[in-house]
Amino acid sequence: MANTQINNRSFAALHDSFVEELKSKNRSESTIIAYAKDIEQLLNFLSSRGVADISKAAIEDLEAFKKDLEQNNYTPKSVSRKINSTRTFFKHLIEKSVITDDPAEKLAHPKFEVKPPRVLTEMEYRSLRDVSRVDTRLYAIVEILLQSGIRISELAGLKLEDIQENDKGIKYIYIQAQGSHGSRPVPLNQAAHKALSEYLQIRPETEDDTLFVTKNGRPLLVRNIRTAIDKAFEKAGVKNAKVNDLRNTFIAHHLANGVSLVTVSKLVGHKRLSTTEKYLNLIRNSKEESEKNLKEL
Repeated sequence: MANTQINNRSFAALHDSFVEELKSKNRSESTIIAYAKDIEQLLNFLSSRGVADISKAAIEDLEAFKKDLEQNNYTPKSVSRKINSTRTFFKHLIEKSVITDDPAEKLAHPKFEVKPPRVLTEMEYRSLRDVSRVDTRLYAIVEILLQSGIRISELAGLKLEDIQENDKGIKYIYIQAQGSHGSRPVPLNQAAHKALSEYLQIRPETEDDTLFVTKNGRPLLVRNIRTAIDKAFEKAGVKNAKVNDLRNTFIAHHLANGVSLVTVSKLVGHKRLSTTEKYLNLIRNSKEESEKNLKEL
């Protein structure tokens, strides 16, 4: 993680303490990095307003921070995330008895529309797979994401030893615990296992045990994977799609095919069943729209 650029020494110490607290609670690396940057931005803003003592920070200062973000073209979703970071930071200060009153409690989230999960159509699904076939490694990555529903960070963290087979001959990947997400086995269907086997045949020899590596044998990072899939979306002519939509597609297709809500929730590692349930409405609406279109033909 990059060193913070906080001039106020007291603020810098509070920032470091907050980051250490997040680490001690086993928050994911991506969450720690995001929260650290958000609070660095907040503390620098407070310093620019002449707030040198965190106990002197008031709701007016936090509202000004929120307004400044909005004026600098941060999306409502990004502002909302930074508010979550701010609230978590001030709760930390309360717990550590650094402050006695929490001004962030009164900081309201901006209103924004929550879009339903993006699910690839069958044509988009096939197009993405077709353009990925020219690259054995990329094809294995796309197949695993589409056929297992795991997170991109989980895929980047896979080790060779995580590719396993049980006593019934079922191939699966073992997802190690990551931050607040527990470990879980995820079965691989024939298509995903075949793509993975073909990749392993051409995988560069390296002492690194990370499953997906670069041509030089170094671990393939999340940003590398995201960039490769974004380019594949572009080649396939799939508009307005992101890597996480492969996970959405897995969830929606399995629920639509009658796999139980509990089973799907366990496969994808949702902490709450309600997170998986939101896909049911998406499937219902899609089915109703299809039936409506058929009646109009």
